[in-house]
Amino acid sequence: MTTTHSPDAVPGPSRALSFDRAAAQYAAARPSYPDALFDAVEDIAGRSLRGARALDVGAGTGISTRRLLDRGARVVAVEPGPGMAAQLRRGLPDVPLVRGDGNRLPFATASADLITYAQSWHWTDQARAGAEVRRVLRPGGTLALWWNVSDRTVPWIGAQEERLLRFFEVGPEELGRGAHGPADQDRGLPPDLDFTYRRVPWTRRVPLTTHLDNLGSHSAFLTIDDEAARGFLAEEHDRLLAEFPDGTVEEAYVVELHAAVR
Repeated sequence: MTTTHSPDAVPGPSRALSFDRAAAQYAAARPSYPDALFDAVEDIAGRSLRGARALDVGAGTGISTRRLLDRGARVVAVEPGPGMAAQLRRGLPDVPLVRGDGNRLPFATASADLITYAQSWHWTDQARAGAEVRRVLRPGGTLALWWNVSDRTVPWIGAQEERLLRFFEVGPEELGRGAHGPADQDRGLPPDLDFTYRRVPWTRRVPLTTHLDNLGSHSAFLTIDDEAARGFLAEEHDRLLAEFPDGTVEEAYVVELHAAVR
């Protein structure tokens, strides 16, 4: 009998909250975002992030929250998962944190200059989330949605992607659920906002173990049998160590940014 390690066996909300079980791993291994991304957000918004009242929705462990703080924004993090929220609190104890999700923003009307969804818009009910964004953003405020997408034009990354697709027996859209799917997938953007699209390529050099921890922190792995996940990652370790004998890999990404001014 063939076993299908399909992440689609888990309903959307359960899969979205699956990150709680790997919050520390997520915080340690997931990539951050380059300065050029925030330059692009400022360019589209027509203002500096310094002093902006920002809501980072689906903040997770605070990776994007921290970068917004670095740019001088006044950030409130919004996160539904208890494990992820606890990890964010450990790393950023002084940041206001609200337990909630993008479908029901617990904020006053016209109270935010900037609302961001880093790797999280695809987990929302996009019609409800769009209405909430329009309510909470002030006139002239900016909605910024972005995704770190692995650059499959890099040969070793493209080959790994093919192995992942064979392992899960799904297409790129099903595997990525929006975060790491193909660049031309439907992002479910609010239809009544005029979005500007930018692509920001960047790379990071990390130990092979960090790369595999990053891979294993994705919901596709967190929602399948642990033994199957460990087996795939162990094989991937041996394969990549043969290709990169110094134990270091250079991950290549393209940040896909969609931003609109209300």
